[in-house]
Amino acid sequence: MTSAARVILAPDKFKGSLAAPEVAAALAAGLRRSAPDAEIRQVPVADGGDGTVEAFVAAGWTRVELTAPGPTGVPRRTAYARHGRTAVVELAAVVGLADLPGGRPDPLGASTYGLGVVLAHAMERGATEIVLGLGGSASTDGGAGMLQALGVHILDAGGRELPRGGAALAHASRLDRSGLHPGVVGATFTLACDVDNPLLGPTGATAVYGPQKGAGPAELDVLESALTTWAELVGPQFARLPGAGAAGGTGFGALAVLDARVRSGIEVVLELLDFPALLATATFVVTGEGSLDQQSLRGKAPVGVCAAARKADVPVVAVAGRALLAPEEIRSAGFAGCYALADLEPDPDRSMAEAAALLERVGGRIAAEWLD
Repeated sequence: MTSAARVILAPDKFKGSLAAPEVAAALAAGLRRSAPDAEIRQVPVADGGDGTVEAFVAAGWTRVELTAPGPTGVPRRTAYARHGRTAVVELAAVVGLADLPGGRPDPLGASTYGLGVVLAHAMERGATEIVLGLGGSASTDGGAGMLQALGVHILDAGGRELPRGGAALAHASRLDRSGLHPGVVGATFTLACDVDNPLLGPTGATAVYGPQKGAGPAELDVLESALTTWAELVGPQFARLPGAGAAGGTGFGALAVLDARVRSGIEVVLELLDFPALLATATFVVTGEGSLDQQSLRGKAPVGVCAAARKADVPVVAVAGRALLAPEEIRSAGFAGCYALADLEPDPDRSMAEAAALLERVGGRIAAEWLD
């Protein structure tokens, strides 16, 4: 390569350390110092989880702010991204684990109601193509709260409206869709999701993800029983679909009532960012995330970026806070190389605290080894 290399920086976030735009900016600073003539395009990415909205805002989409209930109903400021009639909504930015007041989990009572409020806001402002990034949810309510906010009435045997939260679904007896938000009829919903869990069973929403949301054994039993009742009421055929168990079963609610479809999160993001067109003039790509590990190989952002780059015959390297894959696994995934911050700073706490400076050093190394 020459000093006139055209480089795309497309990292995901370094969780707990830097957001994806900050990772890209730090790498760019290091690259520019060592290769001042290089043309650098920063295209931070995400796979549908936390950081997805910020990735689109960094790409020039409009950030739309509003107030919506968090997972326990406490109002909070949140945002989604908008471009034309397309809206990108991130569950984690509305009712995610990070939004629990005081960080205290509420596995039985947490709800996706606020997510429905954001969806309604987007539709009422003309959005007809809605991409919903699933991941990082604080609740296990099968998407019931989201649907309640969109006008669906979930009633018990006495005709009373159920309260929010997964545990309440044990008393679900009737579903009244007559009040469903009118915008739903003219909208298409795409679930940006990288898990294939069904709603129920040993690989379902409760068993796999419930403990991460603070549910103990007794609470897991309550939630699994409640979701079973919910599935029987809304549509057991949807409960078995891959992705139905995503985000505490939010995937199920969207599939069954919103006629949503599930797609790979990173594939949707790259498509909306017009990434293939950017690759047409690129000569080198850098991607990465905080931890490059076995989970990365199952459809996470860096591997998705790598696949797209390789398809365009553009070499790509990965940058990570730590790399837990063997060299042959990294090569098999399509990466020409991998740079780990842990190699520069072995102490994890210091590595995370000094990630920006370390990434600048890595950017310099990449420029020297690949762009000269």
